[in-house]
Amino acid sequence: MSSAAILSGGIELSDYSAFFDLYSKSRRIVVLTGAGVSTLSGIPDFRSSGGLYSKEFGNMSVEEILEIGFFRLHPDVFYSWARDNWYQMDSYEPSIIHRTLAQMERMGRLSEGIFTQNIDNLHQRAGSKKVYELHGSVRFGYCMECHRQYGYEEIARSVNAGAVPVCASCGGVIKPDIVFYGEPLDSTMLMRAENAFANADLAIVLGSSLVVNPAASLPYISARNGKDIVIVNRQRTYIDDYAALRYDDLEEFFSAFSDYLGSHEGK
Repeated sequence: MSSAAILSGGIELSDYSAFFDLYSKSRRIVVLTGAGVSTLSGIPDFRSSGGLYSKEFGNMSVEEILEIGFFRLHPDVFYSWARDNWYQMDSYEPSIIHRTLAQMERMGRLSEGIFTQNIDNLHQRAGSKKVYELHGSVRFGYCMECHRQYGYEEIARSVNAGAVPVCASCGGVIKPDIVFYGEPLDSTMLMRAENAFANADLAIVLGSSLVVNPAASLPYISARNGKDIVIVNRQRTYIDDYAALRYDDLEEFFSAFSDYLGSHEGK
């Protein structure tokens, strides 16, 4: 094999040639990202053995703390947990995954955009513009009484000082603009996602265990419409048998993909 076929880290181009062929012929591409995408940035995922859900907070499960009814009753407990988990986000940097997806968009190869289950804002910080946050984001919060909006920095100052953030106008509790358990996804956002996965030639699923609906159902829409699916995730998912290709190492995959895009940019 020629040296031109060797990518960074000693990875052979041929290891991913089937994906590159599929990518090159696809005209409408959509991406779904989950928590595994941000682990390379140092943010724990949810469902792995060392993920957020594997650790209790006091004698409570994290899933209990993230339920909307619990938040309404105990915002102090939620923000005590969130202080170390969600309100240090500015200390994390986009990984090769976020940067490569942004490059893909700049090249005009991500027509349907990124639909993400993540709330960490790393796609946007990497330069992606067409990002649709299915579960909301910690970038903003709003007063549960008067609905005044607040930015991350203002909320984080209160949280990191050990206080529950409250509205300067009415004193109501500020809720982060994320979808808690027990809350529905935004119907307009969900319709946009369903249309994108129905119409894209290629759906790429990255770092998601695909167990939380309705986001988990989106790749099945692609499968039902005869579209190609590529999955890159450490654990198996329910949609694996429908996938045209499957890989399990996100870092290796994106090292190869980044090099591939670099060699084709401007062509």
